Amino acid sequence: MFSRRTDWRLAPNRFTEVLEQVRQVGATIVDLTISNPTRAGLIYDEPSILNSLRNTKSLDYDPQPKGLLSAREAVADYYRQCGETVDPEFLVLTTGTSEAYSFVFRLLANPGDEVLAAKPSYPLFDFLADLQDVKLVPFSLIYDHAWQIDFHALEQALSEKTRAIVLVHPNNPTGSYVSAKERERLNELCTEHQLALIVDEVFMDYGHDVSRRQSFVSNDAALTFTLSGISKISAIERLEVIADTYLSVSTPVQWAAQTLIEQGTPVRSQLLERVRTNLTELDRQLVQQKHCSRLAVEGGWYAMLRVPAMGSDEELAVNLLQQCGVLVHPGHFYDFPQDGYLVLSLITQPEEFREGISRLLKFFGS
Repeated sequence: MFSRRTDWRLAPNRFTEVLEQVRQVGATIVDLTISNPTRAGLIYDEPSILNSLRNTKSLDYDPQPKGLLSAREAVADYYRQCGETVDPEFLVLTTGTSEAYSFVFRLLANPGDEVLAAKPSYPLFDFLADLQDVKLVPFSLIYDHAWQIDFHALEQALSEKTRAIVLVHPNNPTGSYVSAKERERLNELCTEHQLALIVDEVFMDYGHDVSRRQSFVSNDAALTFTLSGISKISAIERLEVIADTYLSVSTPVQWAAQTLIEQGTPVRSQLLERVRTNLTELDRQLVQQKHCSRLAVEGGWYAMLRVPAMGSDEELAVNLLQQCGVLVHPGHFYDFPQDGYLVLSLITQPEEFREGISRLLKFFGS
């Protein structure tokens, strides 16, 4: 009675089952997977944020397909502060990147068409593509002292049904940016094959090297969709019709947009400081042992450990949870091509992070 597009395997895997069992017995867990910054012990200006949602203008229902002009101007101003020039008329507001992906997939692809996406990367893309009747085709990121796009694999994945290439910049979880040389080659391929670039820049502000934080929002060498900015007017007109069908962004949030963006500045500073602190601690502990190593990371708030392949990554994560009380993500969650990888959050509170890494490395040392 249900559609094929939701024919997913919904039974919990062993890792999830063990985690629930450990939590039910009340065991203390050192969580090295935290990804929600609102639960990472950061300091917020709560009165300003809450008061920004009390605007009386929110009582006036004013449906605008692309979002309120004032909110789009606030986003454009954010980009100006980042050194980018963006026309508010080329911005469309959505309730999040998942909805933005659904809009762009509908805009570009007919049922059965294909979108290319890098692996390893965020696993949500598979579900988003299924819901839009789009086939997700992977291509590889390869690691050789740093992450890079395997263009041979990408070109091999192209077909007559390919409509777009999805990139996360910087990637989640590898933390790798698209280099200037890679950007040039991507633009050439998209122009040659009449493809669009879909670039997710949700972690753009969390680069460890500021010089690498170059947004795609002004990329005009190919049809490009970023987290907030869209190029090419023909696309924006069609996208506006899609947005008008949903009108999903709440009015209070749009009127609060300027304040919310301003309040993001001190939060980003705290997160960057947290990431640097934990990365330094991770490296400090790694040099004291020989079994594990860290892969290079340029941005975002995750670190990848190369560890001895003691069975599957899932089994390893289960053992760490049961024996050490440390929660980590196995690499296969992000489609790493082989076992021997763990993904750790760098925004865990420093004391907990230090303890978690100590337990993890002691496990491998024994």
